[in-house]
Amino acid sequence: MPASQTALRLAFALALLPVLARTASAAACGNDSSGFERWKSDFAQEARMAGVGNRGLSALAEAGYASSTIAADRNQKSFRYTLDKFMRIRGSDTIVAQGRKIRSRNASFYDALEQRYGVPAGVLIAIHGMETGFGRFMGDSRVVSAITTLAYDCRRSAFFIPHAIGALMLVDRGSITAATRGAKHGELGHTQFLPGNAMRYGVDANGDGRVDFYDQSDALASTANYLRQKGWQPGLGYQQGQPNFAVIKEWNAATVYQQAIAIMGARIDG
Repeated sequence: MPASQTALRLAFALALLPVLARTASAAACGNDSSGFERWKSDFAQEARMAGVGNRGLSALAEAGYASSTIAADRNQKSFRYTLDKFMRIRGSDTIVAQGRKIRSRNASFYDALEQRYGVPAGVLIAIHGMETGFGRFMGDSRVVSAITTLAYDCRRSAFFIPHAIGALMLVDRGSITAATRGAKHGELGHTQFLPGNAMRYGVDANGDGRVDFYDQSDALASTANYLRQKGWQPGLGYQQGQPNFAVIKEWNAATVYQQAIAIMGARIDG
C-alpha cells in the first residue's frame, strides 16, 4: 500500500478510536475470564471497522486472557512509595552511573536526537534505564494478550481499547506478532511503549524501512519524538516547576516516577 494511503488509513482509524472505546467497553467488558472469548468476537468487528486487517484479527483470535496482567494492574505499588524509597528500589544510583557511561560512548547519537527533537540525553537515558534496565529485560508477557485483556477488563477498558487496536495494527504491518513479548500492561520494546503510542509516534531511526521498538535506535528516537509531540520545549528545564516537567508527566502517571526521571536525567546530563 502506498505511504499516502497508509497514512490516510491510520488517520481514519485513530479518529474512530474514541467512538470504538465508548461502544465496545460499554457493550462487553468483564471482570474475570468468563466473558473474554465472547468479547474478542465482538471486538473483532470493532477492530475491522477501525481498519485492522487479517493478520491483526488472527492475532486477536489467538489472544488469551492474561491473569498475570490483571494481577499487576490491581497491585501497582509505585503510587504509594515515597520518592526516596522509589529511587532506592529502582536503583537510581546504578542507572545514573551506567547512564553516564552510555552517554559518553554514544555521544553523537544522543546529540543528534537532541538536535532533532530537543530532548536532552539524560531524560532519554533515564527512561531507558528505568523501563528496561537499558534493554536487559523488556518483559515476558504476550503483548497482544496483555493489551486485549486490559481492553476487555471493566476497570480501564476505555483507556486500553485504542491501544488494543494499535497492537493489532502493529501486527498487520509486521512490527510485532501474536507472540511478541513485552511488559505486563502490553508495553513493548526498550522504553516500553503502549501500542497505540507506538503506532502514532514510532520513528524508523536506523533507516531499515520499519519501526522496531526492540531496536534501541528506533525506540529512543521514538521516545524523543513522543516527548516533543507532547509539548517538549527545547532548551527549557525539566525539573519540577519548570516547563518540561509537565511533559514528563505524559510518560508515566506516578508522581515519584516523574520526579525520578527528572532527577536522574539531570545527574546523567551533569
